[in-house]
Order: sequence, then C-alpha cells, then structure tokens
Amino acid sequence: MSNIEVISIFKTYIEDERSYSKNTSISYIDDIYSLIHFLDREEFGDLETVSTRIARFYTASLHEKYTPKSIARKISSLRSLYSFLAREELIKENPFLNVELPKQEKKLPKFIYPSEIENLFDSINTTKPLGKRDKLILELLYGTGVRVSELCNIKIKDIDFYQDLILIHGKGSKDRYVPIHKSLSKQLKDYVLTTRNEFLKRSQNQGNDTVLLNFKGTSLTTRGVRLVIKRIIDNSEETFSLSPHKLRHSFATHLLDNGADLRSVQELLGHSSLSSTQIYTNVTKEKLKSSYMNAHPRAKRIKTKK
Repeated sequence: MSNIEVISIFKTYIEDERSYSKNTSISYIDDIYSLIHFLDREEFGDLETVSTRIARFYTASLHEKYTPKSIARKISSLRSLYSFLAREELIKENPFLNVELPKQEKKLPKFIYPSEIENLFDSINTTKPLGKRDKLILELLYGTGVRVSELCNIKIKDIDFYQDLILIHGKGSKDRYVPIHKSLSKQLKDYVLTTRNEFLKRSQNQGNDTVLLNFKGTSLTTRGVRLVIKRIIDNSEETFSLSPHKLRHSFATHLLDNGADLRSVQELLGHSSLSSTQIYTNVTKEKLKSSYMNAHPRAKRIKTKK
C-alpha cells in the first residue's frame, strides 16, 4: 500500500469513525507528512516499513527544530496512525509505541484576576449594537468557559432560556450543557431579540440561526472573536494580553478558588479526562502559597530579614 493510500484510509477513519474536526484532521495529516519527508530524505522506505529503530531516529531528529511539546504532539499523531494500521493488520506492531518522549516543562495556565475582568466589562460602550454584542461575547467566554470554536457554533435552538442552559457542541462530537447566570441570560435574551436582528437585516441569509453575528449579519468566526477581545483590551487601556483561551483558564481558576469541586469544573469545561482539569488546582495552590507568604507574620518576617 502506498503512502497516499495509507493517509487516505487513516483520514477516513479519524473523520468518519472518530468524528475529529477538520482542523484536527489537518494537524494529524501534517504530522504524517513530516515523517514521510524524513523517510524520503534518509531513504528509509515508506510508512508501512518503519521500524522501532527508525521511529527513534526520527524522534531524535525532531529535537533540532521543535519544542518538547511539539515533538510530543507529532509522536502522538504517529502513534494513533500506527495503532490504526496494527488494528487493521497492515503492520505487525506500532513502532512508535515505546518511543521515549522529551520531558515537557509544566506551565501553569495563565489567567486574569476578577478585578481585571470587571474593568474590562466596565470599559465596553454598550450604547451601540456592536458594544452590546462585544460585551456578550466577553460574558459568554468568561461565564461559561467554552472554547472559542464552541462559542462560534452556538445556535439559537441550543439556548434554553427556561432553564438557563446552553447546549455546547464540543470536541469529538461530545455535547454538554452549561448553565448561565441570570444576568448573562438576560443579556443573551436581549441580544437575540434586538441587537442580533439589526445585524441579520444586512445578511442575504435570513435563515442563519448562529447566535453570534458580525456587523454584516454573517456568522462570527473564531478570528473575529479574537479581534473583538483585542479591541476590548485596546479600548480598556489595560496592559495585559488576553485571548479567548485565557478567559477559559480564568473561568476554571475562579470557580475552583471559590469552592467549586473538580468534577463539576471538568464537566463544565468538557474535559474527557480529570487530569486535564487538575492542572487548575496547581494554579490555586500557587495563589494560596503566595497569599500565605505575603500575609503570615512569620513568613513576612523571614522575607524582611532577607
């Protein structure tokens, strides 16, 4: 089987059977082509003839160009490919299964403080339709912790105003409900009934049921959301950087700081594994340690002596 044929059947598998998104599929295929280029350059054959020795050689070569995190992602893609090929009995064993990965530096998620969030909300001019929509975007990202792609995919039918819930269509076709607080529910209802209709009038597609629209009345994109967040920061005169993902981190961190249990936060974020959520507990521990060191008399005394 040629490399092109291998990629074709694997692409069908991850998109049709595993329901991976288009962007995820593209990333997987790019990682496979990186291996193919290496095999061609070193004259090591094709995808089906890769041995454990070649897999280790390839992994070592990645250190010349990529960070440990990028290397881990590339090898993860290849492990998935070769697990699939082994399952289909196209190869005997997965050559990347036991390849040693470089140790990654654990970075704590970056977040902003509640007071900084409030300053951002206060800075938005809501006397105009775009301002109302922009404030709603900030409220939804911080108030629900959704990913920016999930935010852009929310439809009118996904909102349950009676129970104050939104159906979120997550990664890997995993749906979940997230609650919204009363103030956010009121803002959302007002936007859907008034502001959104003003935008929709400018569109040729009057049947568009996406909640968030741009000025022309078409569906807001993830890039559009990032531009909105940048505009909010610029207008607020704040100096910190902000992204939709940092708002997601802030959502999780602030919930845990205020007593939410880890399992609930896991469900709200749509994490399939609890370990993905546990990293936020490290953030709260660091904050707790900092508060202790700055407040405890003995700790302050020792710091002063230094």
